[in-house]
Amino acid sequence: MQTMSTVKKSIITAVCIALCYVLPLLFHGIQGAGQIFCPMHIPVFLCGLVCGWQFGLLCGLAGPALSSALCGMPPVSILPSMMIELAVYGLIAGLMMRCVRTRHVYADLYISLIVAIVAGRVVNGLVNALIFARGSYSMATWVAGSVVKSWPGTVIQLVFIPSIVFALMKARLIPERYPKEVPADD
Repeated sequence: MQTMSTVKKSIITAVCIALCYVLPLLFHGIQGAGQIFCPMHIPVFLCGLVCGWQFGLLCGLAGPALSSALCGMPPVSILPSMMIELAVYGLIAGLMMRCVRTRHVYADLYISLIVAIVAGRVVNGLVNALIFARGSYSMATWVAGSVVKSWPGTVIQLVFIPSIVFALMKARLIPERYPKEVPADD
């Protein structure tokens, strides 16, 4: 299997970190759109799935920090919990892509993405309940914010992210996950 160089992974990660700043700007005009559509999650998932867990983790930490520093979104009050949540997304997406081998690209992508989405949301609920909003964060608050309010973003992630990764493979911008074997000439 082909692998990408560290330089190429670093460039893709830098682009994804920049997208963590740019994509949410497109939604700032709509009240609460960040929580509904989760635009910052998309580049973090892409980075983890394409470049691996180390780069996905970095993107999940650096993306929200850069966006907060440049435009104040996310606000500093929720920045730490959001950085942890997005770091878990990138980390788990990358680890799952390393471990899951169904021999079907879309199955690998969906399994990795769904496990990462669930893990990130659970970790977000735990860090808010135990650390950042201790005593004022309930299961109902978590369900309302991480499940009910963000369902459009989850649908967008499940529809577009696997297709984007698959398209990048087909365009040969990233290595194919299961390259077709060329028969040897005898």
